[in-house]
Amino acid sequence: MCSGNKLQTLITLGNFLFGPIPESLGRCESLSRIRMGENFLNGSIPKGLLGLPKLTQVELQDNLLSGDFPETHTVAGSLGQISLSNNQLSGSLPPTIGNFSGVQKLLLDGNKFSGRIPPEIGRLQQVSKIDFSHNKFSGTIAPQISHCKLLTFVDLSRNELSGEIPNEITGMRILNYLNLSRNHLVGSIPSSIASMQSLTSVDFSYNNLSGLVPGTGQFSYFNYTSFVGNPDLCGPYLGACKDGIADGTHQPHVKGSLSSSLKLLLVIGLLVCSIAFAVAAIIKARSLKKASESRAWKLTAFQRLDFTVDDVLDCLKEDNIIGKGGAGIVYKGAMPNGDNVAVKRLPAMSRGSSHDHGFNAEIQTLGRIRHRHIVRLLGFCSNHETNLLVYEYMPNGSLGEVLHGKKGGHLHWDTRYKIAIEAAKGLCYLHHDCSPLIVHRDVKSNNILLDTSFEAHVADFGLAKFLQDSGTSECMSAIAGSYGYIAPGMIAFLIFSFSSVFCNMYLIISAFQFLIMLRILKAKD
Repeated sequence: MCSGNKLQTLITLGNFLFGPIPESLGRCESLSRIRMGENFLNGSIPKGLLGLPKLTQVELQDNLLSGDFPETHTVAGSLGQISLSNNQLSGSLPPTIGNFSGVQKLLLDGNKFSGRIPPEIGRLQQVSKIDFSHNKFSGTIAPQISHCKLLTFVDLSRNELSGEIPNEITGMRILNYLNLSRNHLVGSIPSSIASMQSLTSVDFSYNNLSGLVPGTGQFSYFNYTSFVGNPDLCGPYLGACKDGIADGTHQPHVKGSLSSSLKLLLVIGLLVCSIAFAVAAIIKARSLKKASESRAWKLTAFQRLDFTVDDVLDCLKEDNIIGKGGAGIVYKGAMPNGDNVAVKRLPAMSRGSSHDHGFNAEIQTLGRIRHRHIVRLLGFCSNHETNLLVYEYMPNGSLGEVLHGKKGGHLHWDTRYKIAIEAAKGLCYLHHDCSPLIVHRDVKSNNILLDTSFEAHVADFGLAKFLQDSGTSECMSAIAGSYGYIAPGMIAFLIFSFSSVFCNMYLIISAFQFLIMLRILKAKD
């Protein structure tokens, strides 16, 4: 496969390949990307594969690979991702794991790795995500992991880790996800975690932790599920602490405390019943309101859909927002069949407004277009005030985000060239093969969307105008598109449009002058 050291990219994702990975790939010095996940490959990882000099990405997840994590002494600084999730790899992690100085994602979850997590893990200065969950790691959590200052995601759940939670983890100032659940950890939860302002999600459940859970700082954002399964933990949401746990002293049993406890339980029971009744009433009122609202909405489908208007309305949540702009708000939604869609909520408009005409143009255009490189409109929902457009979801976002965001460095020039060709094919279809022909008028990187394979899809026809089949265009006297940029082709088109308008005005004025001359001559006769 690597004859002459010319192979650069090897992608076989999601097939039915089986058998071992060829050992020759471990000597393929030209290889930069290898993505062979989601197959049935077995055997071990070829010796030398992770040490190839030009390697930037390794994805071997969801296979049947076995053997140890390969010891690698010389590692390319450009290797940014190692994904070996969901295989049958075993053994301990070698100390040479610290040689992967440029790795940003290290995903080893769902294997059979055992032994201690080596302290050399702290040498991974560029790593942002570590997932070692669903393995058999034992021993204490290496405090050196706190040296990875760029870590935002750490998952060590479902292992056999023991000992206490190291206080050093509070030094990771941008960490926002920490999962240590289902291990054998003991001791108390470090109270200094309360000062980790970036930490928004933790899970310490199902360990042997004990003591008081603080209720201040970041702990006020965590709920009961983060601490369940630790019988000796107490504090907010977990019940009162046993005598002496909160302050370290034992209080003598006071006569009459039983009756006081019964009174307290009675008051709490009445309060819980009142809250349950109020919640039930609120849920009932919301369900009636939702039913009346859904009846007011109308769903128009451009193909067979496996979801209803209620499923679309459920997507309109603040947490689902993936984009905002002058054309409206875009939400990501998961449908009951598992498919993801993008729902664009247009601004409220009055019937017959200019915005309404733009909406109708987009519906009429996208509803009948079927092209590989044009985003597909699945349907739209409308009521008396609001319109919702339901598109196919593009997981990789827009070309603008990929070029100018954090992913820009990973977009190679061959991929950029491919995206440019595919976007041109979509525009070519609009300009020459549609009936009526369509001029996009707002072509920019943010309106080129990318699917899972980074294939380009032209989107956003809210400013589209139609050309007649004869080639004559409607008057386009207003400049459309994004502020600050007009495509060169659009400038020429505007010049042509203005010249056509002035020519028509000249003909009209000449016609009026001719009629006036006839009137004067007739009056003289």
